[in-house]
Amino acid sequence: MIRPALPGLVATLGLLAIAGSAPAQTRHDSNAPIDVSANAIELQDKQQRAVFTGGAVFRQSTMTLNADRVVIAYSGQITDGAPQATRIDATGNVTLTRPDQTAKSRFAVYDINRRVVTMVGGVRLTQGANTLNGGRLSIDLDTGRATIDGSGVGSTPAPGGGVQQSGGRVTGRFSVPKRN
Repeated sequence: MIRPALPGLVATLGLLAIAGSAPAQTRHDSNAPIDVSANAIELQDKQQRAVFTGGAVFRQSTMTLNADRVVIAYSGQITDGAPQATRIDATGNVTLTRPDQTAKSRFAVYDINRRVVTMVGGVRLTQGANTLNGGRLSIDLDTGRATIDGSGVGSTPAPGGGVQQSGGRVTGRFSVPKRN
């Protein structure tokens, strides 16, 4: 287990899950240490990035981010002996969990300077029996505003390679309390 000093790495990503949470839920502790594990970690100093592959797991407090691959881009700026992260890209089976919530997608990007988290491709939010599906989820961490829409990465191969953008709809299912 490696404990990186990259500030706010998963903490801010974790605010993604707070976006749809109940008001009584406590705020995530972004000052808690971050535990990281992966099958391989490659530091690419000239490109100023670290690549975590093979079931990358980032844990901070009660929040966990899992992905097949996570790339952390960092600036040349050093604070308290550690490089400052500027962007986090997670790809492949991205799952962000908190005790009562889960967000899944194919890709996730956290622009640390803009404080915006975007999850794209088969986004599925789950809290208890409630689910919400869409193509793209974007959260502004300063305002707390979250939007989900039907656009995003489609599963249909595009002519000439890659994937096709698909216009879709947001769908969901919400539980209704039983009444006597």
